[in-house]
Amino acid sequence: MIMNNSDLAQILIRAVEEADSSDRLLDAVQELAAAGIEEAVPTLIAALGYNNPGAAVAAVDGLIAIGEAAVSPLLQLIDGYNYGARAWAIRALAGIGDVRALDTLLEAAKTDFSLSVRRAAARGLGTLRWQQVSPEKLESIQTQVLEALLLISQDPEWVVRYAAVTSLETLAIAIAVTLPDQASRITNQLQQMLDTDVDLGVRTRVKFAQEKIQQQQHQEVFAPKRKLQDTEVPHRGGSRR
Repeated sequence: MIMNNSDLAQILIRAVEEADSSDRLLDAVQELAAAGIEEAVPTLIAALGYNNPGAAVAAVDGLIAIGEAAVSPLLQLIDGYNYGARAWAIRALAGIGDVRALDTLLEAAKTDFSLSVRRAAARGLGTLRWQQVSPEKLESIQTQVLEALLLISQDPEWVVRYAAVTSLETLAIAIAVTLPDQASRITNQLQQMLDTDVDLGVRTRVKFAQEKIQQQQHQEVFAPKRKLQDTEVPHRGGSRR
């Protein structure tokens, strides 16, 4: 008998609902998350609120793997969660990177009292899928994210600043075309952090980000020249001396 996804989902969902111990719940959520079935989204979201961190981690991974289909349900229910479940939901949204979660990620990154939530949200701002944004809104949204990350990079917790650096790196590369005039604000902030941040790990990550940004700028400068040279090669090869 061949089982379709819907039948499999129902079996795995029932296993979660009927789990009678923490270990069985963890196993059931892990199996449901690994299946990657869209029908599992409500049950995986419910698992975020269980008093079982292992199951919550598995549910987050499953929701991220499912991706865009999980975004609307997460956003619709997030305000009604208890704090613990809401924190896990923000981690899931950050991992998915859908721009529909932008406002939630911005708020969490700037104001949440939990450093782990602020860190997850800050990282999420660096993984947003810019191709989802309409061209007429792209510059304004990227500017909004830039302003937020510049603020978050001054967070008192080093792990949040570290996450902000990773996102500033990816944003710098993204805005090289759309907002070239703003790119210097990122490079200036990174240099300031390199000079003044008290944490060695943050300063090390800043140096890595600076190198990646410089590499990208180098490629953009020399790519047109290489392309021109490539088009000239057949012409030179076609002539005999």
